Amino acid sequence: MSVVIIGGHDRMAGQYEKICKGYRCSAKVFTQMSANLAKQIGRPDLMVLFTNTVSHKMVRCALDEAKRTNARVVRCHTSSKSALMEILEKEVTEL
Repeated sequence: MSVVIIGGHDRMAGQYEKICKGYRCSAKVFTQMSANLAKQIGRPDLMVLFTNTVSHKMVRCALDEAKRTNARVVRCHTSSKSALMEILEKEVTEL
Protein backbone atom coordinates (compact mmCIF):
# COMPACT_ATOMS: atom_id res chain seq x y z
CA MET A 1 0.00 0.00 0.00
CA SER A 2 1.35 3.42 -0.86
CA VAL A 3 0.67 6.39 1.40
CA VAL A 4 1.20 10.09 0.78
CA ILE A 5 1.26 12.34 3.84
CA ILE A 6 0.54 16.01 3.25
CA GLY A 7 1.40 18.40 6.07
CA GLY A 8 2.82 17.61 9.47
CA HIS A 9 6.00 18.86 11.05
CA ASP A 10 9.35 18.85 9.26
CA ARG A 11 11.12 17.14 12.13
CA MET A 12 8.55 14.30 12.14
CA ALA A 13 8.91 13.34 8.45
CA GLY A 14 11.34 10.51 9.18
CA GLN A 15 9.15 9.17 11.95
CA TYR A 16 6.07 9.24 9.69
CA GLU A 17 7.96 7.13 7.14
CA LYS A 18 9.13 4.73 9.84
CA ILE A 19 5.58 4.29 11.15
CA CYS A 20 4.29 3.57 7.64
CA LYS A 21 7.06 1.03 7.09
CA GLY A 22 5.90 -0.71 10.28
CA TYR A 23 2.50 -1.18 8.64
CA ARG A 24 4.16 -2.44 5.42
CA CYS A 25 3.33 0.74 3.53
CA SER A 26 5.59 2.84 1.36
CA ALA A 27 5.33 6.52 2.22
CA LYS A 28 6.03 9.92 0.74
CA VAL A 29 5.90 12.88 3.10
CA PHE A 30 5.39 16.47 1.98
CA THR A 31 5.52 18.98 4.82
CA GLN A 32 6.10 22.00 2.59
CA MET A 33 4.56 23.09 -0.71
CA SER A 34 6.92 22.56 -3.62
CA ALA A 35 6.55 23.97 -7.11
CA ASN A 36 5.77 20.59 -8.68
CA LEU A 37 3.89 18.91 -5.82
CA ALA A 38 1.18 17.51 -8.10
CA LYS A 39 3.78 15.63 -10.16
CA GLN A 40 5.59 14.32 -7.08
CA ILE A 41 2.51 12.83 -5.41
CA GLY A 42 2.17 9.98 -7.88
CA ARG A 43 -0.66 7.42 -7.58
CA PRO A 44 -1.09 6.62 -3.87
CA ASP A 45 -3.66 4.25 -2.40
CA LEU A 46 -4.17 6.53 0.60
CA MET A 47 -3.60 10.24 1.15
CA VAL A 48 -3.37 11.58 4.71
CA LEU A 49 -3.93 15.32 5.16
CA PHE A 50 -2.77 16.83 8.44
CA THR A 51 -5.01 19.88 8.18
CA ASN A 52 -3.61 21.89 11.08
CA THR A 53 -0.15 22.29 9.55
CA VAL A 54 -0.86 22.72 5.86
CA SER A 55 -1.86 25.62 3.63
CA HIS A 56 -5.16 25.78 1.76
CA LYS A 57 -3.30 25.86 -1.54
CA MET A 58 -1.47 22.65 -0.68
CA VAL A 59 -4.73 20.97 0.36
CA ARG A 60 -6.41 21.94 -2.91
CA CYS A 61 -3.48 20.59 -4.92
CA ALA A 62 -3.50 17.32 -2.98
CA LEU A 63 -7.26 16.87 -3.26
CA ASP A 64 -7.16 17.50 -7.00
CA GLU A 65 -4.53 14.78 -7.38
CA ALA A 66 -6.45 12.41 -5.10
CA LYS A 67 -9.57 12.87 -7.21
CA ARG A 68 -7.61 12.33 -10.42
CA THR A 69 -6.02 9.09 -9.13
CA ASN A 70 -9.02 7.82 -7.11
CA ALA A 71 -7.00 7.76 -3.89
CA ARG A 72 -8.74 7.55 -0.54
CA VAL A 73 -8.31 10.71 1.52
CA VAL A 74 -8.23 10.89 5.31
CA ARG A 75 -8.15 14.27 7.01
CA CYS A 76 -6.80 14.65 10.52
CA HIS A 77 -6.45 17.85 12.52
CA THR A 78 -3.49 16.69 14.60
CA SER A 79 -0.20 15.56 13.11
CA SER A 80 0.98 13.29 15.91
CA LYS A 81 2.47 9.81 15.70
CA SER A 82 -0.53 8.29 17.44
CA ALA A 83 -2.95 9.96 15.01
CA LEU A 84 -1.07 8.49 12.04
CA MET A 85 -0.96 5.08 13.69
CA GLU A 86 -4.74 5.18 14.26
CA ILE A 87 -5.34 6.10 10.62
CA LEU A 88 -3.06 3.35 9.32
CA GLU A 89 -4.53 0.80 11.71
CA LYS A 90 -8.00 1.50 10.37
CA GLU A 91 -7.11 1.87 6.68
CA VAL A 92 -4.69 -1.04 6.37
CA THR A 93 -7.09 -3.48 8.03
CA GLU A 94 -9.88 -2.44 5.61
CA LEU A 95 -7.88 -3.71 2.63
